[in-house]
Amino acid sequence: MDHKINPVDVPKRKLYTGEEIPVVGLGTFGSDKYTPEQVSNAVFGAILSGYRLIDCASVYQNEDRIGEVLQRIFKESEIKREELFITSKVWNDMHREVLRSCEKSLKDLQLDHIDLYFVHWPFPNYHAPGCSGDSRNPDSRPFSINEFMDTWKQCEELVDKGLVRYIGMSNMTIPKLEAVLPLCRIKPAALEMECHPGFQQEELFAYALEHGIQPIGYCPIGSPSRPERDRTSEDVADTQMAEIVEIAEAHHVHPAVVCLKWAAQRGQIPIPFSVKEPQYVSNLKCVTEDPLTPEEMEKIRKADKNCRLIKGQVFLWQGASGWEDLWDLDGKITGA
Repeated sequence: MDHKINPVDVPKRKLYTGEEIPVVGLGTFGSDKYTPEQVSNAVFGAILSGYRLIDCASVYQNEDRIGEVLQRIFKESEIKREELFITSKVWNDMHREVLRSCEKSLKDLQLDHIDLYFVHWPFPNYHAPGCSGDSRNPDSRPFSINEFMDTWKQCEELVDKGLVRYIGMSNMTIPKLEAVLPLCRIKPAALEMECHPGFQQEELFAYALEHGIQPIGYCPIGSPSRPERDRTSEDVADTQMAEIVEIAEAHHVHPAVVCLKWAAQRGQIPIPFSVKEPQYVSNLKCVTEDPLTPEEMEKIRKADKNCRLIKGQVFLWQGASGWEDLWDLDGKITGA
């Protein structure tokens, strides 16, 4: 491979234990556009080119192929299991059977442990992969502290059993975190959240850091290949924001690179997805060189459009007024 980045040169972020993990990971959500084989080939190439953090999930329906690729890497290269930081997630339909979900991911990934295991969404509202944005499951219901903590306690047991090393939360809000954090025996090591220049979630981001929880940002370049069901006419494309384009021109790079530099310098871990080698190599390499200036960082901070792209409307329950109900916009847990 022509393009290799020395993992030592990639900046790190510290988890609450002091363990360091890379500041950029590879996402593996191929949305509805890429086959499991294309995604797993990208994982293979990305690890050989220097990636050490791979963000997986059972619902992406490709962990079995990624497992084959990981075994190939351990056999064909000098890279050892302990050099990689692999995440996975329990999907909404398995909140009552977390152990079974984790064991399936371990079997598919061909690993004896997962480094970080997330509760993918904070409620058990299931929708079938690839379903339309208008589809609703009649069993869907609002967030429940008791139900969530039942799921979280099962995740804590995974740590006790040595099946996972850390556990994390995803798609949470400050009101939900305020309700559940005091009840956790093992605190979340990380919080996955939508994060990009057009949607910076400054309050949630700061809240996570204050509580020693590492933010991991998905859709870091605005998810141009997200499914059609997640698109609306008022969405802002980050790579077309005037401030991002202007900074990209000044650095002679693609606007996507500016989004990733901003994310890494700000303190989150972006997990961009790409199956194209030049892109995923560039996505990692860009955090090792030519940082944005404090003035550029401030310009991007001020450019926040508060434009959420992944609205989650497929998880709404009967009687919910709209996707906003998932995100507790008025500072209270909606419907609980």
